Amino acid sequence: MAARAESTVLAGARVVLPTGVVENGRVRVEAGRIASVGGEAGQGVEVASVGGGADRGSSDTSVLDLTGHWVVPGFVDMHNHGGGGASFTSGGVDEVLKGVRTHQEHGTTTLVASTVTGEMDFLAQRAGFLSELVEQGDLAGIHFEGPFISPCRKGAHSEALLRDPDPAEVRKLLDAARGTARMVTLATELPGGIDSVRLLVEHGVIAAIGHTDATYEQTVEAIDAGATVATHLFNAMPPLGHRAPGPIAALLEDERVTVELINDGTHLHPAALELAFHRAGAGRVAFITDAMDAAGFGDGVYQLGPLEVEVKDGVARLAVGGSIAGSTLTLDTAFKRAATIDRLPVTDIVRAISANPAKLLGVYDRVGSLEPGKDADLVILDADFAIAGVLRRGEWVVRPQLG
Repeated sequence: MAARAESTVLAGARVVLPTGVVENGRVRVEAGRIASVGGEAGQGVEVASVGGGADRGSSDTSVLDLTGHWVVPGFVDMHNHGGGGASFTSGGVDEVLKGVRTHQEHGTTTLVASTVTGEMDFLAQRAGFLSELVEQGDLAGIHFEGPFISPCRKGAHSEALLRDPDPAEVRKLLDAARGTARMVTLATELPGGIDSVRLLVEHGVIAAIGHTDATYEQTVEAIDAGATVATHLFNAMPPLGHRAPGPIAALLEDERVTVELINDGTHLHPAALELAFHRAGAGRVAFITDAMDAAGFGDGVYQLGPLEVEVKDGVARLAVGGSIAGSTLTLDTAFKRAATIDRLPVTDIVRAISANPAKLLGVYDRVGSLEPGKDADLVILDADFAIAGVLRRGEWVVRPQLG
């Protein structure tokens, strides 16, 4: 990465702020943070700033003309198993960092590493390893997806390694993560499920309902106990029924729950995504990738935990059984699809892809929106919503090549 200038001004773009879209906006970056945001003089937008300084007139200020582009906050992915050919479940330091870098190049500046079902001792060991990368700032936390999930809705998890969510075993993983665990996905209808939800809440860890065969009533009980996230809503759970509404109805209707959506065109029909946005509202949706190794890498044969996965035409499926096995999605693709196919307002997309997951993870004071004082994590998109530049903590991950 190239060294950052003393001050960089991104000028002329449509800038998406928490208050809305600013036409012909300006974002000034200094020392790795956002120093000011707002509009040009005469645009009717007051420039907010921290730390003083001017946007122009200084020899150490670089001004980038982004006319015709968008500037949005860096993406926040709270459910991601790998990318760039690298696995967060089994890879070493270099491999994990390769996966992180791959997603950064696609706009994800904050990333939680997700594991898959494995032996408890292995998962505990893995948690200790990943916690070091969280502590040094490469990851935003750890998400345990499995082994505490339903064999009826196991998806791409090894049934032989599944187990009930015994609070003592959940606590073992939290302890191994040394305070870096951010979320645990549970089938809360299983024995120990509700007690495990309460344990997670006590430790400030998100309890997510997923890979579940729960009824509507059982899901309501788990939400009342403190569960606040639906792991990839619609996928790996009973479908919505008119006599047995199941978990989907309970998760969509409760204001306390944020629903994850995988917007890759494979996991969800556009009508299902529209239903989720209509019922939950943009403030309760989090776009995720659920990415595995092949994201940003290509078709081929991969391992997801102990299971073999074949990726063909960008769709990952188990070699045996054919179940969908995560995705090859990157969040820039999810953003573009949401804007061009689903026709969602850009402000709603930004909430789902940046602000909402940042708030859930407890890092909204630093990332998730373009506000003075926050980390200079931002994404530049062209008029067709393709990546044109990525800035992370004031350093260019993808430097704009503007004609």
